[in-house]
Amino acid sequence: MNQAGTAADAAAATIGGDEEHGTKRFRAKRDAILAAAAEAINEQSAKGMTFADVARRVGLNTTSVTYYFKRKEDLAAAAFEHTLDQLLAMLDTAAAEPDAEARVRRFLALNMARLARVQRGEDRAMAVLSDLRATEEPNRSRLMTGWREVFRRTRALWDPAPSRVHTDLHGARAHVLLENIFWLPAWLTRYEPDQYDRVETRLMDVFAHGIAGARSLWSPQPIDLEHAETEPGRAAFLLAATRLINQLGYRGASVQRIAAELNVTKGSFYHHLDAKDDLVTACYQRSFDTISDCQRLADAHGGSQWQRLVSVIATLLDVQFAERAPLLRTTALSGLPADVRTAMVDRSNRIARRFAGTMMDGIAEGSIRAVDALIAAQALMALQNAAFDMRKWAGTMPRERAIAIYASTLLFGMFDDRAIG
Repeated sequence: MNQAGTAADAAAATIGGDEEHGTKRFRAKRDAILAAAAEAINEQSAKGMTFADVARRVGLNTTSVTYYFKRKEDLAAAAFEHTLDQLLAMLDTAAAEPDAEARVRRFLALNMARLARVQRGEDRAMAVLSDLRATEEPNRSRLMTGWREVFRRTRALWDPAPSRVHTDLHGARAHVLLENIFWLPAWLTRYEPDQYDRVETRLMDVFAHGIAGARSLWSPQPIDLEHAETEPGRAAFLLAATRLINQLGYRGASVQRIAAELNVTKGSFYHHLDAKDDLVTACYQRSFDTISDCQRLADAHGGSQWQRLVSVIATLLDVQFAERAPLLRTTALSGLPADVRTAMVDRSNRIARRFAGTMMDGIAEGSIRAVDALIAAQALMALQNAAFDMRKWAGTMPRERAIAIYASTLLFGMFDDRAIG
């Protein structure tokens, strides 16, 4: 080879190397921006995220961030897509396992390992998907398509459904599994990182075998939660706000939209509540009071601890599926100020501890299987919290059947077909 050829080859190699180095640097910076955006979304919601805040988190100026993402909406969409891609990758890995239980076990293990890396500072948290439906077009359609694919592949962790009723059952299981994965970061921080393996084992035990004792059957007794409203106008605002926030997230459900839902002015809103944060706090208080009232009434009625537990779960699922007066989704937490968010999570944990107390007493009397009650209680919180999203699914069958199928996912386990007879 002549010298000219050698020099040309060397120059080409240098240019190629520079391009590759530049591409890696670009991707690394873009990934850092996406990670910072995810943190901001998780703390402030997608609507509350700002370029300035994201830039500060990665040590850039705002102009530098706009080099990678021209609009804030595009940055939020990219952060959501990154979450969806991570979920799909984990689902693909889990799908290679030989049976449904092994697939679910693998999917949980992958997520627990990811959260452990986040705790050690080796990875960044995924953006929560609570604001997905509030994104603007054309991002919204693309993101919702991605979410439906995540749900489809999660449902496929179970073997092909031989009937429509099995399809319904697998859909309920997929939804409860995903919601428990999303709820993990809210309570896992109460455990030391070296306990994560134990948490994973105990949570999978609930997924695999449920909570019911060997002789316990599904026989809930309805609990009457009807009570007179002291301020009917304020109650109407709370219910309208809860429905919209559940559908669109904290930022997506504006005061104007809530007022329009009730066909009143924004001034009427501020007659009942001082600010939007006050509204969300009041919605949470109403929801938590509903759950606490249900638990208290079940205890007052008596019966075995299992009977009390299933009556509460059935009643709360009926509330969620009816949609008239649903409970507020925890997805609204990311839009609240940190101190208010902490207070709401604390109230949620107190309710979970009451579920845990019921299970501990049930284990002692033999009506509930020996499980880690604190972990099982958090799984139940995720189940009842997320049921609002399954109201259309529930509307395709008699309400009692929908409640029994959905509740069976944790009460009898995700691989037991007793719920469908």
